[in-house]
Amino acid sequence: MTPASSPPPRHRRPTASELSNAAGNFMLRMSVIGCETDAALDRTRDRHGRTVHPGAAEAARAHRDKAAVEAYRTHLAPHAEALLDVALLALDELPPAQHLAGWQAVLDGLHTSTVEIHRITERLAHSGSEDERAQYAALWPHLTVWADHGYIASNLADQRDGGQHQKSPLADAERQKWTEMAVAAQRRGALELTESWFAADGQPITLAYLVEDDESIVVALRGDPGAPGWQVIGHYEHEYEAGKDLPSPVPSGVLRRNCSRFNRLPPAPEMSLQDLIRDVVEGRSAGDASNALLGAVQGGYAAGAMIRLRELVETSAQFASALETVQGQQISARLSALGRQIEFLTHEVQEAAEDLGATVAVLPPHRTPVLRIRPRPAVDTSPPVPPPLAGRPARHR
Repeated sequence: MTPASSPPPRHRRPTASELSNAAGNFMLRMSVIGCETDAALDRTRDRHGRTVHPGAAEAARAHRDKAAVEAYRTHLAPHAEALLDVALLALDELPPAQHLAGWQAVLDGLHTSTVEIHRITERLAHSGSEDERAQYAALWPHLTVWADHGYIASNLADQRDGGQHQKSPLADAERQKWTEMAVAAQRRGALELTESWFAADGQPITLAYLVEDDESIVVALRGDPGAPGWQVIGHYEHEYEAGKDLPSPVPSGVLRRNCSRFNRLPPAPEMSLQDLIRDVVEGRSAGDASNALLGAVQGGYAAGAMIRLRELVETSAQFASALETVQGQQISARLSALGRQIEFLTHEVQEAAEDLGATVAVLPPHRTPVLRIRPRPAVDTSPPVPPPLAGRPARHR
């Protein structure tokens, strides 16, 4: 057979793991681009978060958009459609679970963004032109869809290897025996939880060390360890052995579904607590200290530190509740109570600040400042003799 008549070589289809790695490389590169852009944008703001160099900020975003397009072309463009096909097949093979509808919606969104990216990149404008920069800016939201949510498609591709099933499940009698041992160990405080994840069927799996007769054994629990009804589904000599046998973890959820690591709102200007403390230390009148306190409790867009602290505690309470575990609910209740206490304290600080501001007073003059630089001795004088070291007699001249 002559070379001209030989059949053309057929391209090898990438494996599921190769498709998953392509998405992972793109997401890693996007994380680097995001960190570099954050650092560049920080340099365009003053110490309180206000943008003072808008031209430099616009240039940083334009550089970000172009770098993201190049990352997509390099890592994901040849594999995006194939990865979505594999992910959809894997999704159809998973057991019914509450999260599957959400994953289907994510894959649909990834497909829509992939089509839009392909449509725009097919007819890019002249290199370096304003039209090209506008096209890159239009691509950025679709690229961040992959950067934010591509891990779900990647994980589904990995699930095709059968990682959603336990390799060596325990027999009923053995599972009951180990569950009774673990429950008894939990009652006496000898069950140390170490790691938790969700399996493909939506059930939580937790690894724990069970201490029995001065020996530590790794056991895998299925269910909420803080509520009745959980069971031991495996026991192992070490965690590596457990990882090879147990169902692999699926991506964990998010607290708020509409958040994006790459499309955050610009930070609101804020005065740090250190600045407010400095204002009080350097103040002369009661109004100076009052304004500093009011800055910590003011609400609105440029909220003060105490308002932000309450938001942090309340958001953490929402997070603890969203864990949907018994301990999570208990911690959520504690944090919610702390949030109410901070709110009460905020009102108290505001009233005290207003009362302080109404005090028509200044610091008395006898609070004289101390010079930070002492007067230098005359040139013809000898330096003072240093004090003797402890434990040594002073030398006499």
